[in-house]
Amino acid sequence: MPGLVVIAATRDRILYQGVFGKAEVGRERPMTADAIFRIASMTKAVTSVAAMQLYEQGRFALDDPVEKYLPELANLMVFESFDHATNAYKVRPAATKVSIRHLFTHTSGLGYGFTSPIVRDFKPREGEAFQAGPLLFEPGTQWIYGTNTDWVGRLVERLSGKNLEEYFRERIFMPLKMSDTFYNVPGVKQARLVTLHRRQDGRADAPLIEQPNQPQPPATAFNGGGGLSSTASDYIRFARMILNGGTLDDARILSAPTVALMAQNHMGEVSVRALKTAQPDRSMDFTFVDDGKDKWGLGLLLTTSHVAGKRSAGSLSWGGINNTYYWIDPARGITGVIMMQVLPFADTKALAIYDTFERGVYQLADASLRQGP
Repeated sequence: MPGLVVIAATRDRILYQGVFGKAEVGRERPMTADAIFRIASMTKAVTSVAAMQLYEQGRFALDDPVEKYLPELANLMVFESFDHATNAYKVRPAATKVSIRHLFTHTSGLGYGFTSPIVRDFKPREGEAFQAGPLLFEPGTQWIYGTNTDWVGRLVERLSGKNLEEYFRERIFMPLKMSDTFYNVPGVKQARLVTLHRRQDGRADAPLIEQPNQPQPPATAFNGGGGLSSTASDYIRFARMILNGGTLDDARILSAPTVALMAQNHMGEVSVRALKTAQPDRSMDFTFVDDGKDKWGLGLLLTTSHVAGKRSAGSLSWGGINNTYYWIDPARGITGVIMMQVLPFADTKALAIYDTFERGVYQLADASLRQGP
């Protein structure tokens, strides 16, 4: 990897922090602890916490049909067939309405272009328009990673009357002292942005090619599924808040019962399955901690089995497409964040470093326990 920052913590202290390599290879700019990374889908956990704050206020129920609040998701259609060669397709009305719980758990039937060849190739016929979908399956019957949390973000905006940038800053980032997390990185901090590296055609054996940072127009619309930039130090504060049952230092973000609710299985008998990439330049094939057994809570992947030398059963985790990752282990009281900026997602070398880091954290934690305070 060109460069990375890792940090691990217990409920009450930083356990380890490491800074390695370059933030910008072409200019020989060293990586720093306060380097800013594009965290992409690690935004989803923040959006989910925001939505659960509104849940605590009684603004919605988990099994409410989402169309009650977002009419754009009424009258959804489901694919009956799709021909990749001709773009011919058949759709029918969904028999089940998409609920807010379906969105939290990625069981609505909404996919991404890199997780579904149908989503990747689909083009509506002339005269047809779909504000969402069509769905890949009946809601609640399967799992696929998709645009669900984008809609949870719209729900937060609709119910709160604030855009996500304002809501996150007021209700999450300021209370948690996450002063380096933004949709729009301020000009004075952009020099701390890490450059992205990409493997040509997503080949595991291809060299990494640096993509120099380019000025970006300010975002004026905000996506609940991605778009934030942050530091490892900021995100570990967010993760520690969840690890501590919704509080960190003097800030209460969620109640402990709500955090416990988020960490439960909310997809029933449906399980998370390995996914074959539909866009190799964006993602390699990716598997999970225990394919076919892992579950999804409210906005978080739920590991159901203990992994020897690593996280416990009941751990929560996810990541971002540029190979940023976090996990939260309530049973051991440990959380970790690893930040890299590499495409494709699930890069084999990035995952090997993630594995080494996580194993090292548990070895360090075990050694600390043996030595005592």
